[in-house]
Amino acid sequence: MDKSPEAFRTISEVADALDVPPHVLRFWESRFSQVRPVKRGGGRRYYRPEDVRLLRGIRGLLYDDGMTIKGVQKILRERGARHVIGLGTLPDGEPEPAAAPPAPKRKPVAEVPTSAAKLAAEAPAPAAQPDLFTAPGRPAAAPAAAAAAVPADAAPSASADATPPADPDRRARMRTLVAELEALRREMVGG
Repeated sequence: MDKSPEAFRTISEVADALDVPPHVLRFWESRFSQVRPVKRGGGRRYYRPEDVRLLRGIRGLLYDDGMTIKGVQKILRERGARHVIGLGTLPDGEPEPAAAPPAPKRKPVAEVPTSAAKLAAEAPAPAAQPDLFTAPGRPAAAPAAAAAAVPADAAPSASADATPPADPDRRARMRTLVAELEALRREMVGG
């Protein structure tokens, strides 16, 4: 027999619904003053539907959005519990909270840069890059010098462990790719 949506829930029922262990709910209760389940004899907790929706919003911020506890506390302080309740995802059959504010607008996909070359062009010039293609303690050789160092009669053997012939433009292409990746990393880190 299922409970009505307005029924109080035990800690194990809420833990199952949110897919978190009961001790996590008790911990969140100690960190978020807005979570106040009704406590009966022996300290048994009963969660109101409003508490469950708030916990669902907190769980979404912590687990899905990767926020810290302090970050969620700040949101609760600045925007209130109604805002966090509005962020939670509701399972089928649970009514929407009354007057829940809309979720914050996110940046449309069209505004996100999609080209690594575009990001590299917008990013400042990278600092001196270490030569990733030279063994430590060994002087770097220019691509043309590396190709000239191989005698013309030293054709690659047909064995399975033979390396492909050197491509003089490969090093330049790799440096360009490394610069683009570094620009992407700086963009993602925000600095």
